[in-house]
Amino acid sequence: MGQDPAPGPTGGTHRSRRAGGGPRPPKAPGAPRTWWRWLLVGGLSFVVVLLVYLFLVTFLPRWWAQRVGDVVRQRFTTGTFFGLFLGFLFTVLPLAVVSLAARRPMSWRARALLGLLAVVLALPNLLTLAVVLGAGSAAHAGERIMDVEAPAFRGASLAGALAALGVYALAELLVAARRRTRRRIAELRAQTRDEQ
Repeated sequence: MGQDPAPGPTGGTHRSRRAGGGPRPPKAPGAPRTWWRWLLVGGLSFVVVLLVYLFLVTFLPRWWAQRVGDVVRQRFTTGTFFGLFLGFLFTVLPLAVVSLAARRPMSWRARALLGLLAVVLALPNLLTLAVVLGAGSAAHAGERIMDVEAPAFRGASLAGALAALGVYALAELLVAARRRTRRRIAELRAQTRDEQ
């Protein structure tokens, strides 16, 4: 009848193993471990972020105040118009970019790039805000520089930003009203065709 299975090299019998059964194969002796790489990348990223933050806090407010002072040169009228210009332009442009990213269908990478662009466009106002609200020595030095070299700039910059917000809100209301009107006209036309 049937024959007994041939003995294996250790005196046992060959047994068929299920797919995926049995012990896992041992790892190769030099297999790379990834946890320490992630730890290293995280540590380096933290150090870079900390250095960038210290750079922004200790250098940029004073540098920005000096650049504004070089333009205004203690002239009240120049400080007013320059502040209005920067405050308005660099508020309405980031809002337009954010609105574009929110309304248009696009990938998350494209939205992230547009968000980064909006932050870059808002940098003049963000730097002025850092001078006004900052608590470090660089922010206080920037305030003193603007008090002497750029009179009226900070208040005019705030007024320009508020004006940009108002213009943007008004534009959004007009666009929404126009869309509602178009939708209502389309509904009335469709209803007229159905009645005919």
